[in-house]
Amino acid sequence: MSNPRVKLCVLASSSSGNCSLLSVSLDGKVFTVLIDAGLSPRRTRALLESTGHGRIHIDHVILTHLDCDHWNTGWLEAMPEATTVHLHKRHVGRAGRMGLTYLRTQPFTDSFEVLPGIVIHPLLVAHDDLGTAAFRIDFPACGRSLGYATDTGRPSQELCEHLAGVDILAIESNYCPRMQLASSRPDFLKQRIMGGRGHLSNEESARAVTRMAPRETVVLLHLSRQCNTPETAAQHHAYEGRRVIVSSDREPTGWIHIAAPELASAARMHAPPRPATTLWGG
Repeated sequence: MSNPRVKLCVLASSSSGNCSLLSVSLDGKVFTVLIDAGLSPRRTRALLESTGHGRIHIDHVILTHLDCDHWNTGWLEAMPEATTVHLHKRHVGRAGRMGLTYLRTQPFTDSFEVLPGIVIHPLLVAHDDLGTAAFRIDFPACGRSLGYATDTGRPSQELCEHLAGVDILAIESNYCPRMQLASSRPDFLKQRIMGGRGHLSNEESARAVTRMAPRETVVLLHLSRQCNTPETAAQHHAYEGRRVIVSSDREPTGWIHIAAPELASAARMHAPPRPATTLWGG
């Protein structure tokens, strides 16, 4: 079984655009896998360069859903011909209307291997009409895992079980309810966001993390610029022994190492717990 080295960097995450990078070193080659492509091609490539990734070609894109902050239509002309775009089968109709199926697309409903030794387990959860895909990404060769959930509507029992016990958990912590209610946003938008098919509040996100119990690191995604702050979100996510990283809409997070031979689960089990820390994006 292939044993890749994998690290994560959230390039940007907010209502203005979401894109995360999985850098995969496998058999002497480096592959680029994007989770969502909600930034313009130009900005994405600039942020990729800023990470020192060293290889700008995009091999795979895995989409949670097709809202404009998760899929930028500029990619219709800019996506490399050899890039495979993976999307849930339920989103194919909308993708066709948007012209996305002219690209090299691969629909999924069940688990699939995006590269050797990297297994994606999707779960469709409530968000607006078509739902959004949350991912558990397993690296069987070293017993490691990543959970990725954004625009999830509510922290359902099914979602919490799907992502339970991952090593690294990236999850939205979108809004503060008090700031949301006090904002100048129209009532229909507030209801859409807070009504169980929109986004997770800081409190809902924190409760979900407690139930999922990730082993090492929590990465907070998709903070509302109008109805949240990094400090407000982080206050709800102080976990003994876990690192908390708050993503930004302006600059990438640092690299988060996920999978490598030396990070095998046996070694992890004997590692002493680390004190809780909070890191801001960048």
